[in-house]
Amino acid sequence: MRTARTRALPPFFTQVIGSLPRPKVLLDLLARRNEISPDRYAKVMDEMVVFAIRLQEQAGIDVISDGEWRRRHYVGEFLQRVGGFERVRKFQHQGETKLTDVVVRKMSAPEPVFARDAEFLVTHTDHCTKFALPSPFLIAIRYWHPDYSASAYPTLQHFMDDLTAILAAEARALSAAGIDVIQLDDPALTYFCDRRLTSGASDIHDERLRREWDIDKQFPQAIAAINRITEGLQSEVHLHCCHSVYKRQSDVVGDYKPILPRLKDAKIDRINLEFAYQGTGSVDDLKLLPPNLGVGMGVVDVRSEKLQEVEAIEAFGAAGAKLVDPKRIALNPDCGFAPDAGEPPTIDEAFEKLKRLSAAAAHLRALQVAS
Repeated sequence: MRTARTRALPPFFTQVIGSLPRPKVLLDLLARRNEISPDRYAKVMDEMVVFAIRLQEQAGIDVISDGEWRRRHYVGEFLQRVGGFERVRKFQHQGETKLTDVVVRKMSAPEPVFARDAEFLVTHTDHCTKFALPSPFLIAIRYWHPDYSASAYPTLQHFMDDLTAILAAEARALSAAGIDVIQLDDPALTYFCDRRLTSGASDIHDERLRREWDIDKQFPQAIAAINRITEGLQSEVHLHCCHSVYKRQSDVVGDYKPILPRLKDAKIDRINLEFAYQGTGSVDDLKLLPPNLGVGMGVVDVRSEKLQEVEAIEAFGAAGAKLVDPKRIALNPDCGFAPDAGEPPTIDEAFEKLKRLSAAAAHLRALQVAS
């Protein structure tokens, strides 16, 4: 549901997807979390988050997040706070053998776990605010496994149903805290764009993606869960679909043609997509954008160290405006700069890219007024 504040945003308004790179001082704080008293940790972390907010404001961004600086990982922090997960499953990812969390016990969240974080963001900026939650489908695909999870949740659908109820309560708490935009992160939906995955290819970098993919069955399940979360919310709702980011690389490729028409029944206001990074969407895909949705165009490449020229960023937005009314277009980086705290972009790189994003948006608005 669009709000008075989000309706007042200009054409080509700028937003972050969520995460900002963590400077070394913040990484040190996160690493020493168990060595510091809870009061001291909270005080210092609050100061860090204020800096993340001011950085975005200084760069000229219209919709502000807290940088996700309270999280080591955009999904992992949620899993830790609701409990029930253990790091016991081995898998292969880009040539490395890793351990990942899986659900092994019932989750428990009698109170919303992100409400205080959201309240802090709202009270420390006069800009529109955004807070991101992971989607049920994403968590279910990655963190349910029959060998470990069946005693807690007999099927993946049982797990998704419980996740959806918990995340719906979270979303209501965020809205009550005054968050303007609630974003649901679901790179798993973009898996349906990758023909290697849907054809059963075995050369995928992430072993967890080697499974049966059935867009006719699974996509409606994912959308039904999203709709349960967003029903009745008083905040604007975005869905973010990226191609995953790990050490400046992506596990997934493919344009958005397979999924955009299927979003017509999603109870969301905007879909945030990637266009700047090679192998993601084509601006022409926006011909398939359902007419009831806005789009957040990813026009800044977060994976490359290279700084795009303002004119190159602007060109993406101008191309989109030939297909979609500029009032329906927001501009953002392709993805979060650091979905995991250890991602390599620096905070200075992110600041410069956000400044250039803001400059491109301002020029596009000026051209619109002049015409």
